[in-house]
Amino acid sequence: MNDVITIDGPSGSGKGTIAKLLAKKLGYSYLDTGALYRAVAWQAEQKKINIDDESALDNMLKNINISFENERILVDGQDISAEIRTAEISDLSSRASVKPAVRSALFDIQRILCLQGKVVIEGRDTGTTIFPESENKFYLDASVEERARRRFKELKIRDPEMTMDRTIDDIRNRDLRDSTRNSSPLRKTDDMVYVDSTGMEIDEVVSHILDRLK
Repeated sequence: MNDVITIDGPSGSGKGTIAKLLAKKLGYSYLDTGALYRAVAWQAEQKKINIDDESALDNMLKNINISFENERILVDGQDISAEIRTAEISDLSSRASVKPAVRSALFDIQRILCLQGKVVIEGRDTGTTIFPESENKFYLDASVEERARRRFKELKIRDPEMTMDRTIDDIRNRDLRDSTRNSSPLRKTDDMVYVDSTGMEIDEVVSHILDRLK
């Protein structure tokens, strides 16, 4: 399968930006898997569900309706694209993502959305768990400092009290959770093309990936 392109990598590595541009250049659809987990975290918060209560989470997931319209994400018809981009939801989604019930529910959604092909999908396990059969798998990375700088610029707009030190701590904590979770941990496999974007311009990264597509 070479018409489903997977891009995995840690928080702040630029997966979303690169995946969107790559999809646009190729005329492909774009799927942000992180937004799915953020949507689950947002819904749990709205319904006052403890993210560690897997039974309650499981019941919530049986009734949740997540959909995409262009680049907007909706839960039960409500556009929550802006609400899910806070530091609080980011942390909550990271905690939710380690829950087997959450990963199982979203696995099916991701497969269904991508099986028609011509999709760029990005996340943390897209090339290892969701589409391991893809022939075009990339692992996008950058130094912790570079990733924190990128994320800080984004978060500062929404949360004026955010600091660079807190952003670095949040990223390190998320890296640890993502790489050590029991269910589909973040990892690079030998059949992925590794791309270190530290110091690279966005267009350079996109061109680098385009040149290595099968």
